[in-house]
Amino acid sequence: MTAPLISPVRNAALGRALRPLLLAAGLALGSAPAQAYEVVRPDVDLSALPPLGDAWRDDNPYRGNPVAVAAGRQVFNQACAQCHGSDADPRQGMPAPDLRPLHRFCQRIPSPELKGACMRDNDAFFATSVRFGKVRVGVVHMPPWQGILPQEAVWAVQAFIESVAR
Repeated sequence: MTAPLISPVRNAALGRALRPLLLAAGLALGSAPAQAYEVVRPDVDLSALPPLGDAWRDDNPYRGNPVAVAAGRQVFNQACAQCHGSDADPRQGMPAPDLRPLHRFCQRIPSPELKGACMRDNDAFFATSVRFGKVRVGVVHMPPWQGILPQEAVWAVQAFIESVAR
């Protein structure tokens, strides 16, 4: 008897790695791809956070706010963990990228002006990604959360992710 080409231990990792390709193949063949996540409105009380209104901010007004970090953790674990891992820990073998190093480059910039500009750019990237999702070649890699997560929740999630950054 010959040994299998792929060990059972690696099958799960291979499945996660091939999921985008398989979904794209399904689109190319005309079948609807299976949704690998469920868009769920988190049940988190955000009333302790200062309200931000309807106009989206350019930068995160909750950065370093412990109340926002706690609320952001709850939102993350209810809405984002199914793809990014609970408490933003990617070691759980989740298919989505590790978000913890997202602002690491900015933290290394010594100039306060350049560091601030880098953080604002990073904030815009984060908010845009969360609001409008990520679609590549017709494959949804991340659903859009606009209309599901209010601005307060998005910035609180980013504050939480930054608090667990490595």
